[in-house]
Amino acid sequence: MTHQLFLGEPTSVAAAVEGASLLLDGDEGRHAGAVVRLRVGERYFVADGAGRRVLLEATDVDRSWVRGTVLAVTDEPAPPTRFVLVQALAKGDRDEQAIEAATELGVDEVVPWQAERSVVVWRGERAAKSLAKWAAVVTRATKQSRRSRVPVTSPAVGLAPLVARVGESALALVLHEDATEPLASVELPTQGDVLLVVGPEGGITDREVEALRTAGARPVRLGSTILRASSAGPAALAVLSARTRWR
Repeated sequence: MTHQLFLGEPTSVAAAVEGASLLLDGDEGRHAGAVVRLRVGERYFVADGAGRRVLLEATDVDRSWVRGTVLAVTDEPAPPTRFVLVQALAKGDRDEQAIEAATELGVDEVVPWQAERSVVVWRGERAAKSLAKWAAVVTRATKQSRRSRVPVTSPAVGLAPLVARVGESALALVLHEDATEPLASVELPTQGDVLLVVGPEGGITDREVEALRTAGARPVRLGSTILRASSAGPAALAVLSARTRWR
């Protein structure tokens, strides 16, 4: 069974060396000690969320902290090609389901998109709370999937900022049911951002498709079936990861 992974204080994780001691406290320490109930002698990972992973063996355990001896330190380089999921806001927590699965499947950044047909609207205080909830979902999925890097959760965008982001990317792909080009056949860049744009339940409007296409995005399809807003992005990421990272 894979060892549990916790997110530690970045400075402490950065200073970790084999044979040294590392204290995991705060919310993560309480989770490790009181919820997971690590025991002396058990091994576990602590990551800094930016690519460094430390393997430890617990030497002292309390309900609010865990101390362990560092057994190994691994630094995972950032991928040269970043997968960015632009997920339209969707009702019924389907957008949160999408980013949770996307994190488990290797996404590097998630961007909330206030699409024209999004039923859910982020404004004012709700926008800040909703973005914080997205970040929490991504963090939990990072730990569950034992990733050393926490994907970036970016602020919500409308169409104009999204068009600008498309122009800055190495490749931008819009999942669309009427597209004829299969995602599986698209040539992928060796570096830079690859944007995957997923619309809401009602689909992407013609105006949005045209604006994104004019900026350089390419409409693509996954297959012959229509996927929900919660599953389209993760399915596309699985295709990309299988072609590039799962080897």
